[in-house]
Amino acid sequence: MTTLAGKTLFITGASRGIGLAIALRAARDGANVVIAAKSGVANPKLPGTIHTAAAAVEEAGGRALALKVDIRDETQVVDAAAQAAEHFGGIDILVNNASAIWLAGVEGTPMKRFDLMSQVNTRGTFVTTQACLPYLKRAANPHVLMLSPPPTLDPKWYAPHTAYTIAKMGMSLCVLGMAEEFRPLGIAVNALWPRTVIATAAIAMIDGVRPQNCRTPAIVADAAHAMLVRSSREVTGQFAIDDEILAGIGVTEVDRYALQPGAPLLPDLFL
Repeated sequence: MTTLAGKTLFITGASRGIGLAIALRAARDGANVVIAAKSGVANPKLPGTIHTAAAAVEEAGGRALALKVDIRDETQVVDAAAQAAEHFGGIDILVNNASAIWLAGVEGTPMKRFDLMSQVNTRGTFVTTQACLPYLKRAANPHVLMLSPPPTLDPKWYAPHTAYTIAKMGMSLCVLGMAEEFRPLGIAVNALWPRTVIATAAIAMIDGVRPQNCRTPAIVADAAHAMLVRSSREVTGQFAIDDEILAGIGVTEVDRYALQPGAPLLPDLFL
């Protein structure tokens, strides 16, 4: 399979950034895309809402369903999965993209931030996967994709921001467990992480990052597409890096993804 035409993707946090880029890449194939995010109204500090994202998906050639969902709320997630499946006739792909970030040490991390990251990153990934699972079981080539890093116990990634690292590694540990649990069902569960920092609203949370030293979300979207068109029974439990996935399909010239070609690129966290 080389296209996502006719497939239904349920993407969390898809109103902007990497989630939106993945949605638009699928839309260009003619996919159905569920924009599941909590941005129902415009925020002067953050671009995009579920409605602007849905309009962009349809303009790109796909079909969209905008659903206002806070993935911390189990009832909202279960209801959204049911609405998506009823609207499009099923769910083929789940992209667990929604994430919260707070890069501070123990003293600098309020418990409300710890709770937010745990609830969105780890718990949100778990509950959304659980809610979509009945529909994925009935899909022809079902995939679950986490936007999370290769798991690590290296203290250098915990010391500066223990709370955030725990929350992101929780997403990655979901990959380890779910990939094996769902293997007999033919449901692929994989993770994807960028080689470099990606120019999204989240870079405002990382000290010293300038957009010109980042790549655009398109590189992650293209890598995600390459993973999601594969047979779900052939590759599961993989922790992939965006440019490695692209190299595997013959795309080795990645300068076009740089926000400023030729500028030095900053490696992302956990790599």
